[in-house]
Amino acid sequence: EEDIYELTRLAILEYAANGITAVFDMYIQPDAVADACMDSGMRCVLTSGLNNFTSSIEKQEDEYVRLNNRHPLISYQLGFHAEYTCSKELLYDMTSLAHKYRAPVYMHLAETKKEVAECMGRYGMTPAMFLDSMGMFEYGGGGFHCVHMSKGDYEVFKLRKLYAITNPASNLKLASGIAPVAEFIKRKISVAIGTDGAGSNNCLDMFREMYLVAALSKVREENAASIDAGKVLRMATVYGAKAMGISKADVLAKGKLADMILLDLSKPNMQPVHNIPKNIVYSGSKSNVLMTMVGGKILYNKGEYNIGESPEHIYEKCGNIAKRLLM
Repeated sequence: EEDIYELTRLAILEYAANGITAVFDMYIQPDAVADACMDSGMRCVLTSGLNNFTSSIEKQEDEYVRLNNRHPLISYQLGFHAEYTCSKELLYDMTSLAHKYRAPVYMHLAETKKEVAECMGRYGMTPAMFLDSMGMFEYGGGGFHCVHMSKGDYEVFKLRKLYAITNPASNLKLASGIAPVAEFIKRKISVAIGTDGAGSNNCLDMFREMYLVAALSKVREENAASIDAGKVLRMATVYGAKAMGISKADVLAKGKLADMILLDLSKPNMQPVHNIPKNIVYSGSKSNVLMTMVGGKILYNKGEYNIGESPEHIYEKCGNIAKRLLM
């Protein structure tokens, strides 16, 4: 737990400098992640990585009840790692828990061809269709990745109002494929954008992810106009917040959460200021981030951090952890 706490603090430094105001985190020891976010001032939605080897239904229910009442910056959504790491019995228990709390459920879904093929071999259905057949999505939810989708999968997502959460850099690094984002849009399925974890991406940079969503869709569809920059920007902001269950952080408006960033448009990559959404998606960079605010508190401002501890101290502790783990 101590290692997870310190390494999460390191990630928060990167989030703040890159203009990220909320994170959706699936990992073991969620209390350690919650502690790091609370101590740093970062908004965090936690979800369980439940599988045959880690956690349990009982533990997840405890986390769901307890962490949803712990702190204004912390919330918790029901979830499990993926179909292929969970027994059928465990997945039915997961469905029962979702029905008990009338809650959405999140998981890795259709990330690789192998995952889909093996699920077809086990149950004669794709992961999305199999999970839907047991009532998993009665109250909504979402899938991380959603690269290898069938016609039936799209129908499940549309019917259950599920979010497809695409992670393009991770999918490229792991050679998983390119998500059919344009098809999701065509079918009016909501799409959000994530980075995935540092272990399968290395970089927690939403500007890079936005660019990849737009550029890869053009390649996949063989159409340079396959996706609009304004839609991509909404995926990274409005739909990201909605997918996480924090709808009060979707836009800047009276009565909403004071989560915002300030971008420097005076740098050459943002000039001339003609079409701001296109500037941000195609030209924007984390170097343009001047300020990051969460809940009215400024966490990052012009190179200075305000998360309760110096970056140098965090770097030192995380460096020592890495050396110990790699010895």
